[in-house]
Amino acid sequence: MTRAPLSLQIDDLSNFARMLSKQLGTVSPSHLALLNMLARAAGFQNVQHHRAVQAAAIRLAQGDTARAALPPVDHRLIERTLAQFGRDGRLLRWPSKRSVQTLALFGLWTLFPARTALSETEVNKILIAEHVFNDPATLRRSMISCGLMTRQRDGTNYKRIEQQPTNEAKALISRLSSLRAQRIENIAASARHNG
Repeated sequence: MTRAPLSLQIDDLSNFARMLSKQLGTVSPSHLALLNMLARAAGFQNVQHHRAVQAAAIRLAQGDTARAALPPVDHRLIERTLAQFGRDGRLLRWPSKRSVQTLALFGLWTLFPARTALSETEVNKILIAEHVFNDPATLRRSMISCGLMTRQRDGTNYKRIEQQPTNEAKALISRLSSLRAQRIENIAASARHNG
């Protein structure tokens, strides 16, 4: 017979760790070690990672109720990745951390048409419009190495690899879509004003 999952909500992790320590008695690890064990059991790297994810979730959720419907994500990673983009949704710099690079590439991946073969020139045109550090070759190669795009050995026939984005990628894509839509609206408004 399978058992139904039993949920547990802990409002104060530190107090919970203290009470657990009392129950364990003399064999209890230190308070910090116990906090880290509990955080890892909940899927975080340690208690600092848990705090950072919660803080980032609060910052990202302020004024955005639509994102609350998404499954849980690593909000800190999304926040770090968003910091690589400008207010217009364009990539400002190539991130140094691999996880941030991959997530940033998902933000560019959405700009390529599905199931459509593109030349290197067409790929470069899309990438150049969406980043400011003028290195489409690095972005192209990285998209291929991350499994977001394919190409022929001779460097032709680029295609986006269709896949389900991660929860973090979905959240990032949503934010970038809003920034890009605002950029397009600003360009259209400027054209109307000047025209």
